[in-house]
Amino acid sequence: MERLRIAVAGASGLIGSALVRSLTADGHEVVRLVRRSAAGPGEVSWDPAGRSVNATAAGLTGCTAVVNLAGAGIGDRRWTPSYKRLLRDSRVLGTATLAEAVATLAEPPRVFVNGSAIGIYGDTGDRAVDEQAPPGDGFLPSLCVEWEEAAAPAQEAGVRTVFARTGLVVARDGGAWGRLFPLFRAGLGGRLGDGRQYWSYIALHDEVAALRFLIDGDTLSGPFNLTAPEPLTNREITAAMGRVLHRPAPFAVPAPVLRAVLGEMAGDVLGSQRVVPKRLLESGFRFAFPGIEEAIRAA
Repeated sequence: MERLRIAVAGASGLIGSALVRSLTADGHEVVRLVRRSAAGPGEVSWDPAGRSVNATAAGLTGCTAVVNLAGAGIGDRRWTPSYKRLLRDSRVLGTATLAEAVATLAEPPRVFVNGSAIGIYGDTGDRAVDEQAPPGDGFLPSLCVEWEEAAAPAQEAGVRTVFARTGLVVARDGGAWGRLFPLFRAGLGGRLGDGRQYWSYIALHDEVAALRFLIDGDTLSGPFNLTAPEPLTNREITAAMGRVLHRPAPFAVPAPVLRAVLGEMAGDVLGSQRVVPKRLLESGFRFAFPGIEEAIRAA
């Protein structure tokens, strides 16, 4: 197996840390991009807001791939105007910084994998959508569009560029599911709103495997939905959580309460996204945990 040198931004996040563990376990060299002084040869200092990165010397030079998973947490705080600006800047400026750095290299990487999200499609209702669907309306779709457009310098330089449009990651710690597990274990789990909205999920194991599949796929470029093949409603997922954890899930959080607590973000929690990974499946990727109960047990 070829030993690769891969730079990862967002290496301390839920997905990034799992990806780094997987790559290093297989003997690949990982360079972590950090927003502080580099502590050793395995780190590269960068400043997304200042649009700077050490691309030469021990930095991005010689990297087979650059993977950008950096960005402030969508659900970490209420969407105040200042936090919405942080959500945007942490993604758009970071992507532009790395794409521009990649484009300047004498020997650019084989691939630039940029994080994105199924939020780009907006509320799809009961309609299943794949990568050909247009962007939706609202804050998250517009954010995702800008996020992906910021990678243009890498694309224009001829670097194979992939957009990993990730769904809800089923993981024990971190992300939306990291908040759901304690509630369900305590017997306090339940549906959100009427529970009819579709949730497009993916097991953390499959998320990492898909990213590595996209890194290795020499002919793969453009957007890929990283979601399990069969999206389910919030009501169905709530029932599955109760079964796997052997806890009743009798509660429901009414939509007005969610709106009062979450503000603008409640629209996306209550919205429906029935997203399918058409291109990933057509490219030959196979899910290890395609079903929701399998994904929950794996977490």
